[in-house]
Amino acid sequence: MKLLVSVARQTLQLVADDGAVLREYPVSTAKAGVGESFGSFQTPRGAHLIRAKIGAGQPLNSVFVRRRPTGEIWTPELAEQFPGRDWILTRILWLSGCQPGHNRLGCVDTMRRYVYIHGSPDSAEMGVPGSHGCVRMRNADIVELFERVPCYTAVDIRED
Repeated sequence: MKLLVSVARQTLQLVADDGAVLREYPVSTAKAGVGESFGSFQTPRGAHLIRAKIGAGQPLNSVFVRRRPTGEIWTPELAEQFPGRDWILTRILWLSGCQPGHNRLGCVDTMRRYVYIHGSPDSAEMGVPGSHGCVRMRNADIVELFERVPCYTAVDIRED
């Protein structure tokens, strides 16, 4: 099983070993486009894997900061209190690059950039770029995906 993220189509596909698409989800990649450099706020391209799964058993809309649940549950009222916050909700699939010099090690290391596939507020638009570099998903979708994929699942992020 593997995941294919299309930046152009703003989709994430769950693909079986035989190539069959098992599920397709709308996503939102980086508003700043694609790129691998630290501090770019861009979505990194290329071969990755899921290095860690975080948030099992947490309720929908659980708020995470630095990969830890804060005990908060996202609501529109909470969002009004913190208007500039980049909401990471429900579940986190932490990505690690597999290509040294491209998305692994040095100033292009996806894991050290803290790039995730994660849940977002229901008000976050999917199908258009809008994140700070991560791959955002709807909360119900990230829960479903989280349950279906193990750690070390391959993730390929493509521009086309």
